[in-house]
Amino acid sequence: MQDITAGSRSFTVKRAIVCLILIFLAVLVCSDQDYYNLLGVSKDASSREIRQAFKKLALKLHPDKNPHDPDAHDNFLKVNRAYEVLKDEDLRKKYDKYGEKGLEDQQQGGGHYESWNFYRYDFGIYDDDLEIVTLDRGEFDGAINSGELWFINFYSPRCSHCHDLAPTWREFAKEMEGLIRIGAVNCGDDRMLCRSQGINSYPSLYIFKTGMNPLKFYGQRTTEDLSDFAMQYVSSTVTELWTGNFQRLMETEHASVGWLITFCSDTGDCLSSQTRLKLAGMLEGLVRVGWMDCTRQANLCENKESTTAYFPPGATLNDKFVLVFESLDAKEIYREVINLLPDLEFLSEEALKDRLAHHRWLLFFTYGNDEQHFLPELKKLNVLLHNEHVQVGRFDCQSNPSLCRNLYIHKPCVAAFKGNGINSYEIHHGKVNLYELVAFAKESVNSHVVTLGPDNFPGNQMEPWLVDFFAPWCPPCRALLPELRKASKRLFGQVRFGTLDCTIHEGLCNMHNIRAYPTTVVFNQSFIYEYEGHHNAEQIQEFIEDLQNPSVITLTTETFKELVKLRKKDEIWVVDFYAPWCGPCQALMPEWKRMARQISGMINVGSVDCQKYSYLCNQEHVQAYPEIRLYAANLGSPNQYFQYNGWHRDSHSLKTWALGYLPKVSIDLTPESFNEKVLAGKDHWVLDFYAPWCGPCQSFAPDFERLARMVKGKVKAGKVDCQAHGILCQSTAIRAYPTVKFYPFRGLKKKDITGELVDTRDPQQIAQIITERLETINKKSNKKDEL
Repeated sequence: MQDITAGSRSFTVKRAIVCLILIFLAVLVCSDQDYYNLLGVSKDASSREIRQAFKKLALKLHPDKNPHDPDAHDNFLKVNRAYEVLKDEDLRKKYDKYGEKGLEDQQQGGGHYESWNFYRYDFGIYDDDLEIVTLDRGEFDGAINSGELWFINFYSPRCSHCHDLAPTWREFAKEMEGLIRIGAVNCGDDRMLCRSQGINSYPSLYIFKTGMNPLKFYGQRTTEDLSDFAMQYVSSTVTELWTGNFQRLMETEHASVGWLITFCSDTGDCLSSQTRLKLAGMLEGLVRVGWMDCTRQANLCENKESTTAYFPPGATLNDKFVLVFESLDAKEIYREVINLLPDLEFLSEEALKDRLAHHRWLLFFTYGNDEQHFLPELKKLNVLLHNEHVQVGRFDCQSNPSLCRNLYIHKPCVAAFKGNGINSYEIHHGKVNLYELVAFAKESVNSHVVTLGPDNFPGNQMEPWLVDFFAPWCPPCRALLPELRKASKRLFGQVRFGTLDCTIHEGLCNMHNIRAYPTTVVFNQSFIYEYEGHHNAEQIQEFIEDLQNPSVITLTTETFKELVKLRKKDEIWVVDFYAPWCGPCQALMPEWKRMARQISGMINVGSVDCQKYSYLCNQEHVQAYPEIRLYAANLGSPNQYFQYNGWHRDSHSLKTWALGYLPKVSIDLTPESFNEKVLAGKDHWVLDFYAPWCGPCQSFAPDFERLARMVKGKVKAGKVDCQAHGILCQSTAIRAYPTVKFYPFRGLKKKDITGELVDTRDPQQIAQIITERLETINKKSNKKDEL
């Protein structure tokens, strides 16, 4: 009996311990809540959905609304922190890849928040308006280059005039629906986008039209004035029909296009000229819009006075297949007419293969009757993509399932085929709306990005491949795709580009140890390099160019000792100690490589991965990441270094700091040495006239030393302190600091004291100018010798 009791107690104790452990684990999990769960959104949530979710939570959880809850402040900080990370494309990518560990440098983020009134009245002003498209930096370029007319409101949530305009902008957007895209850009969230567009006041209203510079609206902010301004840029025309042109226009020249005609008489209502023009814009390229004055063309009207009717292609005035409209509303008529227009062409298997081999196509892949997913306005695609020579059609995967499976298509989607056969294509992973599809098609057919699968995934080919491993639900992945297309055009012939959907090809992604999206990798035969930079074409291009001609030496434990610790006496090294998961390290990397290219040949640049070589970093007492050290030349101890403590980690600041440790090559000149060596000497000289207190002079100083090394042996370099030698600088006509002048030797006893002005501060440009001038001098000298 005692044994059973003891066993029972032992079991009870063990169970209690297990429960405590489970509770402890639950606390750990809850203390590090997933940001998506905190906001109540999915991982594929758009920026707009994230803002909307945060706004609802902000209005509910804000400390102002919960004054008696002691945890209200901390709870709101968690939600605010989640929003700050997920709204930012780069931070979101880091979070998806590394979790909160990848955000350690931004842990202070989310600590500041606004009053409850801000979230109620100022936050995301147009997020709930379906007629207004809130554009962020990832969507802006595609939208304004789609071929549609855009009228965009650049606003700030703190601007009272912006709030005053909001009701009018909403009313205006409803009036223009279907004719003009009405957009909004929140300059509080997208400062860089607004700055790039030259926005310096709010609200700023701009019209964007393909082939035309943006035009600013300066009028009264009323619906009528906004409409009048916008309608000036609707290029469509309304044709007046009469006996002299009717047959030629309607039955001969445009027999393949239907007509929407308004018959106007003295009695009854007919469409106003403004409404007719709106309809012409809405239906441009699809239907011709005309009107007829029935008081003068009674023979043509034939009891059609004050009506509007749609005539299909080839129809005549007396045709039975004519739709008469009772409405005078442009949007209602537009919806009815566009529903009458023929659907996109369905292609058979034979036609598909034949046409894809010779033409560019945007294809909708459907499964049976998917009409509910097909928006009528998409019938405009053929017109908007006509100049890109892209045809638009549909293919039913139920008619040939194997063909769609071979293309890795398993559900309704849209794909762009580049005209090189059925295997050269890309699938669209964004929204299925008109302007996004136009932008996608234009970008895709002109780029060199292809969809990859097991059959065409790069192996050990001689040519390098950049492969983007992604998931369609991942917003940073979708934002990266347009940048990959831009980069593929710039690097055509050097690198091939492909994308792999890890939701379909899970095995391939696991084989390459893909743990987060997007992961971008370069395969170069047996070498593999992961791209860690920002999602833009410029940095992708720099990454590829740096792989082809590396500017930064990747140091291991052995090479660090051999190259840095045992460096030659005249060698200088700068080394970046980093960790791959570290956010500031990732931000530094492209600047580090850029700096390395700028100081190539003068200072050696290296990097150490402290996650891979942790023993080396511990041995070197690296305390934080990134840690930047400079190992200077001619030091008694090879272990001595200088640590960079500058606030800015851009390439220019790093370059200026590093070049400051180079042994000086230029010569400091006095009035005496200037006269003796420069003016009376037989050497060529390039001089930097400066003042010690001058900021630009201080910035230019390391560049001048770089120039001195570049021209060493051909031209001597000198510096003149104009604060110490003011009279000398006045006599040489120095009017600003720094000033660069060239004093070439032309065989005369003395050079001109004013020299030749060099109007640039770029060392390479100065060196090139000097070289060209010396070549000219030598040519003239050779001609004199011949004479």
